Parts: sequence; structure tokens; C-alpha cells
Amino acid sequence: MDYQLKPIGKTCAATQKSLEAGATCYSVVIDKDGELVRLDFSEEGWTGIPEGTVGQWKCVVPTPTQTKTQPLDTDALMRYFEQIDEDGNPAQDKFRYVIALLLLQKRRLKLEGSRKDGEIEYLELIGTRGEGPFLLRDQQLEDEEVTQLQNSLNTHLASEWN
Repeated sequence: MDYQLKPIGKTCAATQKSLEAGATCYSVVIDKDGELVRLDFSEEGWTGIPEGTVGQWKCVVPTPTQTKTQPLDTDALMRYFEQIDEDGNPAQDKFRYVIALLLLQKRRLKLEGSRKDGEIEYLELIGTRGEGPFLLRDQQLEDEEVTQLQNSLNTHLASEWN
């Protein structure tokens, strides 16, 4: 059986004071109304194993990792979209499609319409500042593939723009 427990908390369950990075922490899992709940205690707040404890351990409060992401520069992303659109490399079609979806979401591109050429559907897009028009083949991507392409895009942009 798998259990999903939250990561270490930010405050002591007893004192409500912040758990400082590098400090000793006592963690327990208790059964609270049939649900497993994790509680974390500082050395100051630790008075022993609480009633209903299913498991307990002693650990060190980790140093928080920096996960703050930079805001998306939609103008730079638009320039990048125009660049790969101009290149016309078919290997970039899925990548270009995902960028277009991001730009649509950020309201930097507008959907003007769509059209079919046989079984292939195309999106007609235009930039909000007069760019385009752009004709973009609908890639019919699965959610997993979109996620992979977005991760690749994030990696690429981070290396390009930093």
C-alpha cells in the first residue's frame, strides 16, 4: 500500500515557530480520524511521541531550494516564434505549435480562424501588434507530449536568455 505524506512543514506543530534550516526536527505520522497526518516538531516543541502515532523519525530541516521561476517574456517568446516560423523547419513544427499555444494563452497571438486542407487542419493566427498572419498546422498533441515539449522549451529558454 502506498501512502502520500506531505513534505516537512514550515512551522513546529507545537510552538507554531518557524522550523529553521539545519535544525533538528522530530516528525511523526499520526492517525487522525482514519487519515494519516504528518506533524513536525522543533527540539523546543518536542515533548515525546504523541498519542496515536503510527511512525516517528528524527531528521534535519533541509535548506529550501530556490524554485522561483522568471516571468515569461512574451515579446521575446514572440520573436523566437517568428524566428522558427521563418526558418520553416518541419522538425520544429511541434515546438512551434506549443509556443503558439503559450502565446495564445498570454494573449500575444489571436486565433483568426482555421481551415482544412484535406484531412489536415490549420490554425490561422495573427499577432496582437500586427505580426503575421501565421498558418500553423494543428499538431493534435497528447497532453504528455505537450508537457515534454514545454519542458524542452523551458530548458532552451533558460539557457538562451540567461
